[in-house]
Amino acid sequence: MSRLALVTGGTRGIGAATARLLKDSGLRVVVSYAGNETSAQRFREATGIPAYAWDVSDLAACERAVERIVAEHGPVEVLVNNAGITHDGMLHKMTHDAWQSVIDVDLGGCFNMCRVVIAGMRERGFGRIVNISSVNGQEGQLGQANYAAAKAGMLGLTKAIAREEAAKGITVNAVAPGYTATDMVAAVPQNILDGIIARIPVGRLGQPEEIARAVLFLVADEAGFITGATLSVCGGQHMD
Repeated sequence: MSRLALVTGGTRGIGAATARLLKDSGLRVVVSYAGNETSAQRFREATGIPAYAWDVSDLAACERAVERIVAEHGPVEVLVNNAGITHDGMLHKMTHDAWQSVIDVDLGGCFNMCRVVIAGMRERGFGRIVNISSVNGQEGQLGQANYAAAKAGMLGLTKAIAREEAAKGITVNAVAPGYTATDMVAAVPQNILDGIIARIPVGRLGQPEEIARAVLFLVADEAGFITGATLSVCGGQHMD
């Protein structure tokens, strides 16, 4: 039986493109979503991929959801932590709730999901985890102290878990997308978006499918010698 992949935040944007590509590549796939039932139902009908609703910032909810998925589909061998939110604002105006909500979902959700699946991966001696960070976690961004901090935190978390689990056959890597044509980026005012695109060497936004291909590469059985790495898919906006 093919491996089972779980993609959080998987019914729209980068998550949906990733789920589709993983399925097309022969993996069995399930996804999570936060609560947009209309988008989730549309995704189910279009792809045939099961979609489950829960809050990734709630550890107990993650435990219950993964327990159900394992019972219905088998063990999770591939995890893509894509779920995330934004709540932008300049630091001097940012409320604590705006800060905490982004940290809890984007970084806390990544920890929660890794924590829930890691024991099973260790027992089986195999696992692939890919955490979807952001170019803004690498560079910082005006008005995104919360988001940049959470996405930068994901990079440190990725390296720490990669070191802990390398001997167990589990790889843990990050993909750092640049600005990509998703609903989240579509909400950016056009004058600001024009300025962002002007700083991208390839001169355009990325496509969700381009990010998905990076994930597919990292979750392959053959990618076992790559761990603790961050793959930047940003049109050259950030170069190490």
